[in-house]
Amino acid sequence: MAELASPGISDLPERRKLRLDPLWLALPALAFLVLILVLPTAQILSLSFIDRISGALTFSAYMRIANGGPYLAVLSTTFSVALCTTLLCVGLGYPLAYWLSKKPPRQQRIAALFVLLPFWTSALIKNFSWLVLLGRNGIIAKTMAAVGMKGGDQLLFSRTTVIFAMVHTLLPLAVVTMLPVMNQIDRRLLLAASTLGANSARAFWQVFFQLSMRGVAAAGLLVLVSSLGFFITPALVGGARDTMIGQLIILQINELQNWQLGSALATILLVSTVATCFAYDRIFGLSTATTGGERPVRPDGLVRRAGLVFVNFAGLVCGAIEGLWKRNIRGLPGGALLSVYAGVMIALLLVPIIAFIPMAFTGSTFLSFPPPSWSIRWFAQFLASPLWLAATVRSFSIGFATAAITLVIASLAALGSVRTRTRLGSAVFLLCLSPMMIPSIVIAIALFYLFARVSLVASDMGIIIGHTVIAIPVVFMVMLATFKGYDWKLDAAASTLGADRLRIFWRVTLPLVSGGLAVGFVTGFLQSFEELTVVLFVGGGIKTTLPKQMWDGILLQVSPVIAAASVVVLLVVMTMFAIIEIVQARRSRSYESANASA
Repeated sequence: MAELASPGISDLPERRKLRLDPLWLALPALAFLVLILVLPTAQILSLSFIDRISGALTFSAYMRIANGGPYLAVLSTTFSVALCTTLLCVGLGYPLAYWLSKKPPRQQRIAALFVLLPFWTSALIKNFSWLVLLGRNGIIAKTMAAVGMKGGDQLLFSRTTVIFAMVHTLLPLAVVTMLPVMNQIDRRLLLAASTLGANSARAFWQVFFQLSMRGVAAAGLLVLVSSLGFFITPALVGGARDTMIGQLIILQINELQNWQLGSALATILLVSTVATCFAYDRIFGLSTATTGGERPVRPDGLVRRAGLVFVNFAGLVCGAIEGLWKRNIRGLPGGALLSVYAGVMIALLLVPIIAFIPMAFTGSTFLSFPPPSWSIRWFAQFLASPLWLAATVRSFSIGFATAAITLVIASLAALGSVRTRTRLGSAVFLLCLSPMMIPSIVIAIALFYLFARVSLVASDMGIIIGHTVIAIPVVFMVMLATFKGYDWKLDAAASTLGADRLRIFWRVTLPLVSGGLAVGFVTGFLQSFEELTVVLFVGGGIKTTLPKQMWDGILLQVSPVIAAASVVVLLVVMTMFAIIEIVQARRSRSYESANASA
């Protein structure tokens, strides 16, 4: 009997060795990103070193940029505007994120919707609204003139306006990046600090602020990378001196067909972005914070020591101010001031979204706020236009296809990353987030160059593939959070009751993660529905989506039909938000019932 049993026992280690690591589930995402993103990007960047006529190696494009002229000025403008935008977004967004983090879960979710609505509303719509509101005959200029203030007719086409509009567009991104980190901070640590004699100001700076720095650093990185590739805002509300590198790349490739110089500019933009990401990682250790690595942040590092000096000084100063406030000032408490600030910021975020709704019902042939008369004829014209309807239908069809493909690829990659026990999970994580770290303008021209060779330019499939690349990082993060929050002990409990893997998946796992799948699908759809950059290149000027049609209308002939189209986009976004809210509420109830039964 022992001899018969011994082979079975000796076979057990062999079977364990043959078991595949769950990370193989990320193979579709890895193959897709390598073939559609990494290789085309490397190829398009190599064009900057190749002479168009002789095919020889050359650095003439970089010499042309380095020799001065408009190129260095555009690069200087791009980085200065991006840096100012990043500092303002993080500085203004931190108090708003902190205010949200103090709310109970349901109140926080409802309040966060008002921040997320501007985040998911197209930058094209928001900047188009500012174009009307800040114009010479806009309501802001009229209000300034009525109170005797000068300069109301010069609000547009300046560096200040560009930075203001970019901060307005990217501020929600900073808030939603910092908020999850703040939610994870144990508030009992602040109570412990208070028992040791620290007032609320010192406890905030020396405890809460330090623990939230990971979110602050991540928000700064995402805003900075997004700012570097911006072109919609400077194109609409900026002047000639406010041209950014994204506009220059579009000019060189789309209009002048100068691929060598356009690729050189894209290379500079990409190298700058990647260098920024690596610098951030070295300073703040973002990759280890997000992937669970073990590389510690140096406790004696210069940046860390400087940061500790700053927060200790801020804690002492703010603590002293709080003490003087409580002893000498009666009235409005600090919490109320924070609520007032949050209310003002949310109102400012919603202003351009709310403003274009009345403009869509104007009876005039030009856009103004408030409208001089009322009419629904622009909606009728929108519905009667084959061009607008075709663009709308294409946006929906491409959006649904993109959401479905992205959800499958990103969910498998997220599941493999969560369940893996190898260190390769960090590499998969970074590759899945790489489209977020590469400016969208670089991705668009790389895809355009690739698709031109395989006849996918000016095709719906080409746009779907491009939108999938753009959408993968966000959907991947949604599904990563879903799988990390899932209690895998429930699967083990079902297994002990005799259920096989397929039955466990259909009866236990899928129902409990279905809410996250729905949120991931909606997120992928919104990413595609409002994306413009890829369509500008891959669409080839023939296949137009709703954002592309609106972009053409703004550049060629401003009409109230654009405002009507903006209302349609807003209705779609609000509908998707309602779906997300319903799904999240049901998911919370499902988890509660599952845990209770377990």
